[in-house]
Amino acid sequence: MEYELWAKSLRELVRDVPWPTANLANAAAFIFETVERLNWAGFYRTERNEAGEPLLVLGPFQGRPACIEIPWGRGVCGTAAAQDRPLKVDDVHEFPGHIACDAASASEVVVPLHGRAGEVIGVLDLDSPEPARFTEEDFAGLIGFARVIEEWI
Repeated sequence: MEYELWAKSLRELVRDVPWPTANLANAAAFIFETVERLNWAGFYRTERNEAGEPLLVLGPFQGRPACIEIPWGRGVCGTAAAQDRPLKVDDVHEFPGHIACDAASASEVVVPLHGRAGEVIGVLDLDSPEPARFTEEDFAGLIGFARVIEEWI
């Protein structure tokens, strides 16, 4: 399985690097260059708005410009974060509350990222211009990528 090898490569890429933003930037670039047929790969980090409510804020990524803030519970990313569960969406236009940051995106995988205490501290987000681009093997592999990322963020 290629994802196992890629996860090892990702782990080596960030080994002994103490800078989370730099590691996330390199991880986004690695994923974007490694996983085929993507138009966006990157991260949203959990922050709090002025009312203290959680929201997702754009982090390091590769691809076209993206939404800067995503409300907790809205769109694929916000839903994955609020429900603390990975999502694989074959047709984002059919997803309730979909946020079209890039109209070219057709399918998406989002995996919550957890901090040391188990809280959702962000998400890994991958978009493709192809409907149903992500297989179950891709989904499992990308969840594995997220677990590697959790080791150092």
